[in-house]
Amino acid sequence: MTLHLIKLCVGVDSVEDLARWQKGRLAELKKKKRPAELMHVTRAMPKRKDEVLDGGSLYWVIRCQIAARQRILDLRPVTKNGRLHCGIVYDAQLVPVKRRHHRAFQGWRYFDPKDAPPDLRIPKGGKGLPEKLQAELVALGLL
Repeated sequence: MTLHLIKLCVGVDSVEDLARWQKGRLAELKKKKRPAELMHVTRAMPKRKDEVLDGGSLYWVIRCQIAARQRILDLRPVTKNGRLHCGIVYDAQLVPVKRRHHRAFQGWRYFDPKDAPPDLRIPKGGKGLPEKLQAELVALGLL
């Protein structure tokens, strides 16, 4: 059974900001001739690793809203400051989801697929528009 993870995305104001940051991170890794993969390092390795790796995604909470997800590719042990941590390796494709409020929390949490918001389908005419403008146009019924 598939299981997702959910994590706060601290220091980011929008999905566009997150995409920009990740693109810069990949460019930096390429410049250093290191593997171009996105990884978030966290203290705890999920005990339900097999379920997470069975098609799970990392859902990002941005400004108290579940806003996007990225498919989890691997969970691997990483040593940081002499201590064992977990590296959550995720796909570069950032998928916006239908926004929903979520309270703040520390670390990551398991996220049941039945609780996960659906992927956001960008309506015809909305592609390429800034995230805020898309949301406003959808709210007005124009997209």
